[in-house]
Amino acid sequence: MRKELTQAKRIIIKVGTSTLIYPNGKVNLAAIDQLAFVLTDLRNRGKEIILVSSGAVGVGMTKMNLNQRPQTIPEQQAIAAIGQGELINIYNQRFATYGQQTAQVLVTRDVIDFPESRKNVTNTLEQLLALGAIPIVNENDTVAVDELDHSTKFGDNDQLSAIVTQLVTADLLIVLSDIDGFYSDNPSTNAQAELYSLVTEINDDLMAKAGGAGSTFGTGGMHSKLQAAKRIFDANRSMVLANGKNPAIIFDILAGKEIGTFFKHN
Repeated sequence: MRKELTQAKRIIIKVGTSTLIYPNGKVNLAAIDQLAFVLTDLRNRGKEIILVSSGAVGVGMTKMNLNQRPQTIPEQQAIAAIGQGELINIYNQRFATYGQQTAQVLVTRDVIDFPESRKNVTNTLEQLLALGAIPIVNENDTVAVDELDHSTKFGDNDQLSAIVTQLVTADLLIVLSDIDGFYSDNPSTNAQAELYSLVTEINDDLMAKAGGAGSTFGTGGMHSKLQAAKRIFDANRSMVLANGKNPAIIFDILAGKEIGTFFKHN
């Protein structure tokens, strides 16, 4: 039982492209609806929620009937612009069903790096939370080319979610992925791979166990999730990595059940 998780009040939820997009490239409307239901219910309980959402490029690819992720930066930027509008439209529609106000917040790394703009972003997020809204945060892919080119500004939304956790001093970051947690090896190729229930230190040995990039439609991988966990440890916060196939898993995580991998600094 992870009792301290039941006390978390301000929570960052990060959803990866694999949660929002089916393997065939179509939008997973059931997952988005379930996410809106769960997060609205948490707000109704008095929790403060920020959603960090991937999926703009994936949704854009669906919208434009593309099977392959575009290779050039301008193409990726254009697809991200198309997808971001569509994605936030779907979110707004589903959250509105449950009576929950949302707000779109698009950021680039330079906004975080400069103290004045960093303060402005933080103030905006704080005010949105005070208003009872759920901010939906994503990197502004039409401007931040480094993430699209995989050379990294935020790196990906795993890093962004950890940074947002730091900005608003959240109690907990929940990262929903397409895997049950952090394993000793790749569970899809090694049946003996062991799921780590608790990680208290990010060392070189652990980093070596992390794989490479993520799915066709996303950019993240296990390595980036460990980097995010390092950032969370630096801020003396906690993180849970779990499978986002059914977003209702968030209820179980916040009930203190031992699901996924709990990253908690010693």
